[in-house]
Amino acid sequence: MTNDGFPQRIVCLTEEPTEVLYALGEEGRIVGISGFTVRPPRARQEKPRISAFTSAKLDAILALQPDLAIGFSDMQADIAQALIKAGIEVWISNHRSVPQILAYVRRLGAMVGAADKAEAYAATLQARLDTVAAAAARLPRRPKVYFEEWDEPSISAIRWVSELIGIAGGDDIFPERARAPLGRDRILADRDEVIRAAPDLIIGSWCGKKFRPEQVAARPGWEAIPAVHDGELHEIKSPFILQPGPAALTDGLDTLHRLITAWAARHAAGHPA
Repeated sequence: MTNDGFPQRIVCLTEEPTEVLYALGEEGRIVGISGFTVRPPRARQEKPRISAFTSAKLDAILALQPDLAIGFSDMQADIAQALIKAGIEVWISNHRSVPQILAYVRRLGAMVGAADKAEAYAATLQARLDTVAAAAARLPRRPKVYFEEWDEPSISAIRWVSELIGIAGGDDIFPERARAPLGRDRILADRDEVIRAAPDLIIGSWCGKKFRPEQVAARPGWEAIPAVHDGELHEIKSPFILQPGPAALTDGLDTLHRLITAWAARHAAGHPA
């Protein structure tokens, strides 16, 4: 790639910048990726893996001579600090909502000289959101949804997941927690809150480990929850919903909508809204 005045050697410390840059046809600028990257699949064959989420191979990153490192949230503050001290330019984004994800796509595109392509891509993602929202509006009933990001301690949905549940046709039982700025604000000190909220659907995405519905169903008192009583416990793999990028707005949203639509079909008869 010729030097066009934009970053030429980018290290992606998390998944979403890799997915966005590939979608924009700017993958030639990437020299290192997160070990958690699964989208697109070819990225794992083409790019060296140089980080986890809260740790990174600093020597390996420096050997790649990056001119920009891109990460996400306060969870990567220590990695960012080490790279900054080593003289590397770092961009740590902190986008938490669906509109902020779309804005992130536009900002990242502008940073690599692909603003027009990024605008078109963001418009495509928005159109997909609109299509799902229109279909969701036709559902006969909206289920109450408990989304669990982690089990010990139990952590409820982050903001973009909560918003995607709404777009897909459901109602997050803890929307106020979802709007909190830090993960610790979404920890459930009292799991009985879920019992009292009586969700119709429980969706687990345990951030890199397999969701265990049988363990959730066995929690004390949870047999009274409609979702547990009806066997409505489902998993969405974390790469498709817990990274604030295109995956969440495409495969993550589609999976949410499928689960909610199937629930509505099973429970509509004899249960007026």
